[in-house]
This record gives sequence, C-alpha cells and structure tokens, in this order.
Amino acid sequence: MKTEHQNLEEELKRHLSGEVRFDKYSRVLYSTDASIYQIIPIGVVIPRNKEDVIATIELAAKSSVAVLPRGGGTSLSGQTVGHAIVIDFSKYMNQVVEINSEERWVRTQPGITLDNLNTKTRPYGLQFAPDPTTSSRGNIGGALGNNSCGAHSVIYGKTVDHVIDLEVVLSNGDLVNFGSGSTTALLSKIGDGFGGRIYDNVLQIAKANQMEIEKQFPKIQRRVSGYNLEELLISEEVNISKLLVGSEGTLAATTEAKVRLVPIPKFKGLAVIHFNDLIESMEATVEVLKEKPSAVEMIGSLILDMTRQSIGFSNRLTFLEGNPIALLLVEFFGDSLEEVEAKLDRLEKRMMRGRLGYFFRRLISPKDQANVWDVRKAGLGLIMGVKGDAKPLPFVEDTAVEPQRLPEYVRRFDQIVKNNNTYAAYYGHASVGCLHIRPLINLRLQDGLDKMVSISEQISDLVLEFGGSLSGEHGDGIVRGVWNEKMFGTQLYNAFREVKKTFDPKGIMNPGKIIDCPPMTENLRYSPQSKILKLDTTLDFSADQGFSRAIEMCTGIGACRKPTGGTMCPSYMATLEEEHSTRGRANALRAAISGLLPSKDMYSKRMYEIMDLCLECKACKAECPSNVDMTKIKSEFLHKYQQENGLMLRSRVFGNIASFNALGSFFAPLSNWAINTKITRYILDRYVGLDSRRILPPFAAQNFSKWFRAHGDEFSKGKNGEVILFHDTFTNYNYPQVAIAATRLLQKLGYGIQLAKVKCCGRP
Repeated sequence: MKTEHQNLEEELKRHLSGEVRFDKYSRVLYSTDASIYQIIPIGVVIPRNKEDVIATIELAAKSSVAVLPRGGGTSLSGQTVGHAIVIDFSKYMNQVVEINSEERWVRTQPGITLDNLNTKTRPYGLQFAPDPTTSSRGNIGGALGNNSCGAHSVIYGKTVDHVIDLEVVLSNGDLVNFGSGSTTALLSKIGDGFGGRIYDNVLQIAKANQMEIEKQFPKIQRRVSGYNLEELLISEEVNISKLLVGSEGTLAATTEAKVRLVPIPKFKGLAVIHFNDLIESMEATVEVLKEKPSAVEMIGSLILDMTRQSIGFSNRLTFLEGNPIALLLVEFFGDSLEEVEAKLDRLEKRMMRGRLGYFFRRLISPKDQANVWDVRKAGLGLIMGVKGDAKPLPFVEDTAVEPQRLPEYVRRFDQIVKNNNTYAAYYGHASVGCLHIRPLINLRLQDGLDKMVSISEQISDLVLEFGGSLSGEHGDGIVRGVWNEKMFGTQLYNAFREVKKTFDPKGIMNPGKIIDCPPMTENLRYSPQSKILKLDTTLDFSADQGFSRAIEMCTGIGACRKPTGGTMCPSYMATLEEEHSTRGRANALRAAISGLLPSKDMYSKRMYEIMDLCLECKACKAECPSNVDMTKIKSEFLHKYQQENGLMLRSRVFGNIASFNALGSFFAPLSNWAINTKITRYILDRYVGLDSRRILPPFAAQNFSKWFRAHGDEFSKGKNGEVILFHDTFTNYNYPQVAIAATRLLQKLGYGIQLAKVKCCGRP
C-alpha cells in the first residue's frame, strides 16, 4: 500500500516540469544548512518555473504538507531545514528578467546568487547594495527571506530598503504581486480573493498594535527579528512586500523580485586599524563613525589565527602589522582619489588624537583592498576550521545594539562568555552595532548543551537591557525564534501569530520558524546522544582527529556552491547539483557515519555516484575556508569502497593507464583506428564509463621518451644550470609535441635538461 508521501510524490511528478526527489539521499542532502540543526525533509522539488512552484504549493496545501522555499541553504539559524517539501530555486530559477538602468531597478528570479546578479548589472554601473559575505553563493531569494544586510548597511540599509515589489505564491497556490500604492489601487490589482483578504487583515493587525510596535520594536537600524509590521505604518503608500522581506518563507514563496539598484562607487579607500585590546576597538568604532565611513568591519584574533593556518588565505595577510587582538576595517567612498585620501587623513588624525590603535595602514590599490575583504568574507568558514568538537557556534552571534553602546555591551557579553568557562570568536559589522560573537561550544557533551542554553538566556537578557535586537542580520529561524516572545512581548508575539495565520491558515509555509519554534535544543546536528561510526583508515587523518572529524570539518557554509569564480567546486559549477558540491558529498558521508543513513550505505553504489564527480582537484583544500579536503576523503572512500565491492574494471583501466598508453603508442597508428571504431566506443562507454561521444587522445608513434633519448646529448648542458622535466603519461604517449616544445624552450633559456625517473601516477 502506498504511503501518503508516495502518492504526493507521484502527483508532483505528474504536474511538474521540474525535478521531484523523495529518495533518502536527496532528503539527507537537504537536511542541513549552515546552522547547528538537522531535520530530514519530506522531499525535494527543483522547479523550472513559477508554474512548478504554484503546483507544488497547491498539492502540498491539498495534502496539508509543509513547504520550505530555499536558495543556497546557507542560513545560520535553521531557517532552511524542516520536515517539509524543500523547494530549491537555485538550479533553474536563477535568471535576470529585466534591468532598467534609467530608473535603477532589476527584476529577477529568486535563485540567482548576489554576485551573479551584480555581474549582470555591472555594465550599467549599478549594483544591488546589500552585500552579505555569502554573496558568492547566497541567492537573492535568501536575501529577501532573511532581510540581509552586509558590510555597507551603514549607508545602504537592509534588503527591505531596496525592495519595490515581489511576485509571490501564497499558501493556497495563488500567484499575486505585492507592491506599493494606495489601498484602492492595490486592492484593484490584487482583487478581493485571498490576496485581498491578506492585505486587509495585516493592515488591521499593524494598526491595532501600533502603540506596542512603537514601544517594543528596537530603535536601531539592524533589527531583522519578527515580522516587519512597522513597515505598514510608515506612510499611506503601503507595501506588503516589505512585510514579506525577512519572513523566512513562513508567509509565501517568492518567484520574482523587483529591487532597487545603486551606483557602483567610483573610488574606494580602506584603513586597517590594529588594536591590542578588543574593547579599545569598540571605543574606536564610536569615533570612526563621526567620519561617516561607508563601512566599519571588525575582525578578531581567532579569525586572524585561523587565516595564518589556511593554505588558501594565509598569503592574503599582507596588510597585517604585528599580532593584533582586533582589526577595524574602515572604508570610504569618493568621486576622486583625492577625496578618498582626504577622508583617510582625517580618520588617521582622529585615531592619533584619541590614541586609539597601535598601527594605521591605508590601502588604495583595489588588489590590496581585495586581500582584506577576502579574509573578512571568509571569516565564518575560517573560524569553523578550529580542530576538535568544540566549535564557534551560531546561536547568539547575531545580536545588534546602538553602535555607541558597543564598548560596554561587548564588555558585558564577553564576561558572560567567560563566566561560562569558554571564549568566543569576534567579527562583524561594528558600524551598525551588529557583531557576530560565537562562543566555542561542544554540543556532543551535556555540559556544552547546558552552556549554550545558559549563554542564550543571559544574552537575551543583555540584549533587552541594551534596547537591541537578538537578530541583526541572520534572522530568527529556530535558534533565535524561541526568544521572540521574550523580546517583543506577548501582545506583539500574538500579533505575529495573527500575521502568520492570515497568510498561512493551514500552517504549511516553513512552520516552526520565527514563531512557535521547537526548543533550541531539539533537532541538533550534533548532541550528547550522537554516535559516530569509527573507521580504520589507510591514510593518516590524525591532524583532523580522525576520518569522521575530517568529514565534519564541513559545517555547511556552502562556499563550494558558488557558480562562478575560483576553482571550487568544478562539478557543482557544471551541474548546479547539491550532491556534486563539496558540502553535498560531506553531508552524504556524515549521514552514513552518524546513523542517519544505514551504515551499509557508506559503501553503496549510490554513495559512489555522489563521490564520483569529485575531480580530486584539491581546490576545496585551498578555497574552502574550513579546509575541507574532499580529495583525501574521497581517496580513503574509494579504497574502502573497492575493498568492499571489488576493484572495478574502470579503476583497473585508469590505474594502469601508463601501460595501456604505452601499448597504444607501440601499435600506432593502428591503435588510433581501433579506438575510434563504433564497437570499441561502445565497449568503452558500456564497461569503462568513457562517453562514446568523447574524442580520445591520439597515440603518438614516437613517444617523448624515445625522442628525448635520440636528442639527449643536445640538451644535457646549459649555462644557467640543470632542470628536471616531469613528463607524465599523456605528454609522453599522446601529446609529445607539448613536452618537446617545453624542452626546446628550456634549452633556449639556457638550461640543461634531465628527465624525471618516476613511475606514472596516471594523472594528466
């Protein structure tokens, strides 16, 4: 007999042009984000268009099944995990619909990354202003869902400040466009159906709670907790879209967004101010803000320590002087270089007068500035590279207060952390009073779990005392949603419930986020009850504290999911498939060693398929801020897989590629004819996995080694010394002309040449 979810899966497959996946592996891959939580979804839908989204939500509503809109899955508060049908917009619904450079706006689908969106608008001299550090893989839909900000929010504000209108699918499947306008104009556009009733009801809720909103909503720029009811009270031109921003998919699913663009700054200058004391850097922030900078970012010592240990990021620390406890990155925009220099001069004088900081470095070169921003953007991943089970966790890392109150607030915060016998990583947006402070906690121990709850309770009290917000950027999700009644009071919390019920009477839109959340100690990815399958390894994983810990270095930040730029992860860039990202592979393996999947699945055919497209390029080792080494992990996996399942013919062929190529070269040109016949192509495709459409490397009748031996005396001496030339299998037997050209070039440069005496590794 079919289960309800099997029936739903079949219904979805009948009605959708996109992809529907309810298998256990797909569900595991979408069970985590960058938070501390893990919840297995019901299934995954990858829509090709808005019609797929409409059909998914209609069928879910009919079956009373939850729906969870998701983009890059980089949320830090658990917003994008849930027992629901996950709708992943990032693979197909990632196109720009229209750019209007004169009016400075863009209409876009939700699955496009922020960096890609700005690539499209850059030729017009425009950009989308909010710039969270996850912009390379974070989607515009995620920015809308979280009300994202970024380093320049001190001048640009939050995402809500840039939204013009949103096209959304409501919880009953209706497609509506919420934008600004008078009540009469909007109702005539929306109609008197479900959308019209929503409009009427939420306006009434906002007006009925106006006094409480004015009393309880923090008077700071960086509040992204709760629902934006205050936006409905600002003017007669009500814009329901602004209520939807920051709602984390709990009210509707966005299918298109029209957002404002801002001019790209003409010139930028950056000061890097060094401090020997954390609190002094906060006191300096108050002074820095008097110069009206475009950004003030803080980097703490733990990030700097982890950057020094990083293969990919250590060479970017050219801006450091000494061993600071904290840095302030202060940026200025200007219409000319002279204007920027003058602003930096004034700042430096102010710091000298106040005797703030021990070193002031100014950077004008875009390349030098990029080094600094690369380290800042990688900060989260870098600190999560700390070895061991105690990690700097995101549970109180998003609080915000008035910047002028930062020195005392940080002092008190730090004392709470120390009173709980731990320490914290510090970084973030000092300009707007939103620091990301992450205490080191081991959630595998009951003591660690108790510390997390204790620190959360005390910090929530502290935030209220300082008139701040529990979330200044990363949203409520689960981890901060549990404190929203305490933060806003019972009356406003009930008003939030009314908003939710108005939009979502059946409660199917990403339930358990912002309001009515499960306890923060449930659904944890790691807990005192976690059991890990212990595996003996052939390779040495002691530096990572074992094979399982090497897998768990992946914390879900998703740097491997960037569709362009750098090298990591080439297979994801080609497929835009979660399972072909470094994160996806780590998640699948972690599920097997943690019992989320049966332990026998560790070496299953399906697990092999997930690992297979890893090119073992080592880009993750360099570019992943957390230093996940998927190449090494895959090598160990393949060794164990083939011990369990036997050595595959494909592996035998490629493992002995030097011998095969030597034979091919010996019998050339006959071998070149043989490998291109239809029957040979079929056999190679069917049994070795070489696509029949691929053009195979030709065999050279005279390999490079023979050629070199025939000319060896000619290259043995050089006036500038001697070099050893490594000629791999493919340059030796397939493309000797490449090695010959290299040899001629080295000779012209005055070098004597010897061939390396090594056995082929089978790699090009």
